[in-house]
Amino acid sequence: MDGMSGPHVIRGSVSLPEAELVWRFSRSSGPGGQHVNTTDTAVELRLDLARTEALPEVWKRRALERLAGRLTDGVVTVRASEHRSQWRNREAATVRLTALLAEATAPPPKPRRPTRIPRGINERRLRQKKQRSETKRGRSPKNWD
Repeated sequence: MDGMSGPHVIRGSVSLPEAELVWRFSRSSGPGGQHVNTTDTAVELRLDLARTEALPEVWKRRALERLAGRLTDGVVTVRASEHRSQWRNREAATVRLTALLAEATAPPPKPRRPTRIPRGINERRLRQKKQRSETKRGRSPKNWD
């Protein structure tokens, strides 16, 4: 990802403008020593999915439906705090949000059409089954008088 200020591409020509993203920064736990106690490196990125103008209506409906469990009043939130620098956490949060939206707006998979098993395959299976049965029956002790 080259620049943080530009639009963030979701898929194709659809992208999120920076104006619709809300950033919040806080102190992060984890690695960093004394640096962690003094700088706001943890990043929280929010997008108001219900009111966004960046997504086509179909995509927006699909995303609202699929992300219903993650939304708070129509807003999707992504956190990143695994890096020591705020810049890298911003990049991570942006990548996470765009990946989440790309997955949530993807078209549903085509329904599976069940196929019939060819008759030859079924007959061969039954023939092998009968042959195996004969082999096992030949091992029974009743023929050993």
